[in-house]
Amino acid sequence: MRFLVTIEQDEAGYYVVECPALPGCLSQGRTREEALANIREAILLSLETRKGQGLPLEIEVAEVEVAAPRPILGVPVDSPLH
Repeated sequence: MRFLVTIEQDEAGYYVVECPALPGCLSQGRTREEALANIREAILLSLETRKGQGLPLEIEVAEVEVAAPRPILGVPVDSPLH
C-alpha cells in the first residue's frame, strides 16, 4: 500500500510527519529520513489496529485547488500575515 504523508519542520528542528489517510497517524524524527522511517512504522501499527477493530484500512483523501492569497498592501510577501 502507498500513503501520502505531510512533512513539516517544527520550531525545535524536528521533522513532524502525518498520514492524512489514517486519522491520528503521525510521527517525528530528528532528520527527514528518521521521520519517514518512523511514519512507516506508525502506519503499519495504525493499519494493524484498524484491522483489529474492524475499521476500514484507509479513508479517502482528495486534493483540491484554491486560489493563492493576494498580497496585503504594505506587508512583505514573506511575512506570516500572508
